Amino acid sequence: MKRTIKFAAFVLVAAFALVLAGNSAQAQQKKAEPWPVPAEYKNMANPLAGDAASIKLGKTSYNKNCASCHGKTGLGDGPKSRTLKTSSGDFTGAEYQGQTDGEHFYKTKVGRGDMPAYDKKVPDREIWAIVNYMRTFKK
Repeated sequence: MKRTIKFAAFVLVAAFALVLAGNSAQAQQKKAEPWPVPAEYKNMANPLAGDAASIKLGKTSYNKNCASCHGKTGLGDGPKSRTLKTSSGDFTGAEYQGQTDGEHFYKTKVGRGDMPAYDKKVPDREIWAIVNYMRTFKK
């Protein structure tokens, strides 16, 4: 009986330690530094209409390439987000939604730090579709 109680206490302490470790890892993530975007990209117009076909393509590609860090709904809560040095951001808020499509295209294409470059992995047309899909996250 004492052995069972000791084991149960050990399991509870271990579980609590894991929860604390996970929370402290997220708390240690820093907010991303400002990310300057060259004017030629910042002022680019999205060549794809934000129609159903584009959003469908964007959603498929986002789920394949982005959701693991940025989360299924763009809250920055994907399963890999805890392993990042910087926060993967919240695509639903004004800070993100206030940026131009060209800024989002550039950041996705070029990457920086924890954010990989997709210029050789995802065609430009598909990146633009991802931008259209991410616009649907707006609160």
